[in-house]
Amino acid sequence: MAHLVNLDALIPREDFDVDNTGEQSLQASTIQIRNLEPDDFFYTVVRKPDFQRETSDWSPEKICGFVESFLEGDLIPALILWQAGSQIFVIDGAHRLSAVIAWVHDDYGDSKTSRNFFDGIIPDDQISASDHTRRLIKRRIGSYVDHKFAIQNPEKVKPELLARAKRLGSLAIQLQWVKGDATKAEESFFKINQQASPIDKTELRLLKCRRLPNALAARAIIRSGTGHKYWSLFPDEMRREVEAKARIINELLFSPSFRTPIKTLDLPVAGRGYSSKTLPLVFELVNLVNAVKNETKMQRDDSGEETLRFLKKCQSTVNRLSGVHASSLGLHPAVYFYSATGRYQPTAFMAMVALMQTFEEKDLFRDFTRIRRKFESFLLDHRILVNQVTVKYGSGSKGYARLHQLLYWIVERFINGYEESAILKEMALDSRFSYLQPAERPQLSGRQDFDSESKSAVFLRDALRDPLRCSICGGLIHLNGISIDHVVRKSDGGKGSPDNGQLTHPYCNTTIKN
Repeated sequence: MAHLVNLDALIPREDFDVDNTGEQSLQASTIQIRNLEPDDFFYTVVRKPDFQRETSDWSPEKICGFVESFLEGDLIPALILWQAGSQIFVIDGAHRLSAVIAWVHDDYGDSKTSRNFFDGIIPDDQISASDHTRRLIKRRIGSYVDHKFAIQNPEKVKPELLARAKRLGSLAIQLQWVKGDATKAEESFFKINQQASPIDKTELRLLKCRRLPNALAARAIIRSGTGHKYWSLFPDEMRREVEAKARIINELLFSPSFRTPIKTLDLPVAGRGYSSKTLPLVFELVNLVNAVKNETKMQRDDSGEETLRFLKKCQSTVNRLSGVHASSLGLHPAVYFYSATGRYQPTAFMAMVALMQTFEEKDLFRDFTRIRRKFESFLLDHRILVNQVTVKYGSGSKGYARLHQLLYWIVERFINGYEESAILKEMALDSRFSYLQPAERPQLSGRQDFDSESKSAVFLRDALRDPLRCSICGGLIHLNGISIDHVVRKSDGGKGSPDNGQLTHPYCNTTIKN
């Protein structure tokens, strides 16, 4: 599967609260391709508003197709701009403009500008998407450098490349200008971006509360403290702390990189760290962990103290899910967060985050550990339940709230001594769960060839038949949450030799055993 291309670095963001009281210059009606070269006056002053969503929603094919259309002289929708002093903000058309800039700069998320923007930390998926895009461009239309070479050496290139190169001098992108102050320009942005290509509701919330601690924390986590630094005005020490916490949380959530078809049980607990769905997931995580109900009652964070507090709460919760912290249950992603066919289930992730909060409130971690093996066997035997909840209630907050309700209900019954058959019987009689069909099996492809999901299903089925288990609670052990425990304690004279060691979850080792 081709990943989306991250062009977010190519047009810098700028705080929209800028002084636009100066005299406005005569505004051009078009820009030409040369205006997008790195040292051109236009390119050096063009900006995105700081509330602009990430420029990372286009596939390699869409970028290549758009650049090809531009070079063929096809009609391209006008860019909508707003001028504030010496700076020019893109109100609508950032993806279109970034695609052409990427072609001119040969930077599809992995070259000089992008590497500087992301502090040299480029995810594997982003590099893969960049390589794919560059190969498509090279094969179908040629690079910008190829076109400049064609003008200088017409006898050395193919006729179609030379013809396109000659057209470049007359091609232009149409411009329209928003009149008015910053408030008018911001209103124009949100109005335009809710029409032809509406912004996702969660992303719209994040854009509008961009200076609040929940949005700042989510932005920091998603890019591991790199990219556009919305927190750049924090004091230096605070900024470093925010970035350090964000890197730790990002690692816990998204390491290792997710690949399909699945060929390993070493899976990230939060799915892909690089996709259009990742930012909304992280934003919802931050809000749930920090009990954010209504952003209108929150204050913007100028010092960084609230953002850091939000990040610390996130880290504490994520430590419960994964990692080697003493509090970690080391939940196995293949059991809790992925379907039988290897599809990541964000609803299940958020429901488990909510369940961790419930365990904390009710002091149930010891009880959960006691029944964990039975609970995990139930989840593996009835994976379809997560799908059925999501289909009925959606993948948003309503969906994970309902799934959390179901999972807690099941945990309670195991704690109270119920067996699986009794739980299933009571579930069928409970009006809240009457729509669930635990015996139903997911429908897979009927094609002769194995598709990605079928291959993943085969691997997960066989790999989970005899998995590594915790020697204390019997639950499945994941690579990211392994602790080596002394069978005979050190205080009782136990040695650090292999025959006195056993694999456990960190929580089982440090809390249950003691």
